[in-house]
Amino acid sequence: MLMKHVTTDPLPSMADIKAALRRIEGAVRTTPVLSDPAANELLGCDLWLKCENLQRAGAFKFRGASNAVARLDETGQIGDVATHSSGNHGAALALAATSRGRHAWVVMPENSVKTKIEAVKHYGGEVIFCEPTPEGREAGLARLVEKGCIPVHPYDYADIICGQGTAVVEFMQQCDGLDVVMTPVGGGGLISGTAIAANALKPAISVIGAEPLGAADTALSIEQGKRVT
Repeated sequence: MLMKHVTTDPLPSMADIKAALRRIEGAVRTTPVLSDPAANELLGCDLWLKCENLQRAGAFKFRGASNAVARLDETGQIGDVATHSSGNHGAALALAATSRGRHAWVVMPENSVKTKIEAVKHYGGEVIFCEPTPEGREAGLARLVEKGCIPVHPYDYADIICGQGTAVVEFMQQCDGLDVVMTPVGGGGLISGTAIAANALKPAISVIGAEPLGAADTALSIEQGKRVT
């Protein structure tokens, strides 16, 4: 999910994440935290799972999308929104947009999973198919922006990062005494918001990003000291 987007936004802060919490209150669900004794025994620790799979639209990405669209309303930016996505962000943006009287256009690779395509449509999004390459996605989004749509980038975007960061704020309120927070790393929106919020609330906490061995571009980038795609 590469996007040639260089943000000029200032780095998000904990104050921005607190503002996002207030902004999306009532729109997002407070998802449950679960633990399993058998897993705890096997791992030798107390493991708590923040069930964002039960979030509206089926993923944490609804938090970021809701915050981004609400911010557009606050700043008086009128118009349709657009993004590119393989599914989850597109569905989240479609739901967030339609909930606030906007239309969402989602550029999706032509080989996207059928259920994810249907989810975007179900939540009111308009799907535009593209070649299954980063360049195809970027070109499709650029055409929509030229037509007047407002881009809502999936991860490299302050309002998205702050919205995603609300998940760990909620998590730490529900589960006191966490020593480590582990979250997946994809585009980087969730891990960015998590790191900002977790360290602001508990500076001694460890934040770990996890990614598949076969797609460990973040780990390789840190190891090599340069961006690895």
